[in-house]
This record gives sequence, C-alpha cells and structure tokens, in this order.
Amino acid sequence: MAEEERIYVIPLAGAKSVQRYRRTNRAVKIVREFLVKHMKSEDVKIDKSLNEKLWKRGTRKPPTKVRVKAVRQDDGSVVASLAE
Repeated sequence: MAEEERIYVIPLAGAKSVQRYRRTNRAVKIVREFLVKHMKSEDVKIDKSLNEKLWKRGTRKPPTKVRVKAVRQDDGSVVASLAE
C-alpha cells in the first residue's frame, strides 16, 4: 500500500467560540478532529511547522483557516504538515 497524500484547507472559525485563552488549544483539536474524520485514522500527528503556524500569534489569536498537507503512512498513521 502506497502513501496517500491530500491537501486540505481547514476552517478554524470554531475556535472563536471558546474563551480567548483556550482558542489555539481548540484550533489544534479542530485540526486533529478534521483529519481523523477525513483521513479515516485515529493516529494523527501534527508536524512542528503546522504547530508553529497555529501558535505563532499566541493562545488568543489562532489563524482563521490553515492549509494542511496530510500524508497517510504505511502503518495507518497520518502526519499533518503545513502545505507550502
């Protein structure tokens, strides 16, 4: 089985519905839940570049959307990185 690669634009507007100091934590959770649903894998790892993009403006102001490259590995895990 070959690696499967997809690019998604994940909306993070749902992170605005929680308290300010939890917004980026919620954005990370939204990314993880989106990839579990769309890539059909429970094992989702977020790459350092994507994590830094989410946390760049601190815990109160995450981006409104993020472009993600998701790669399903041969063992079934998914690695999410920032799509350049």
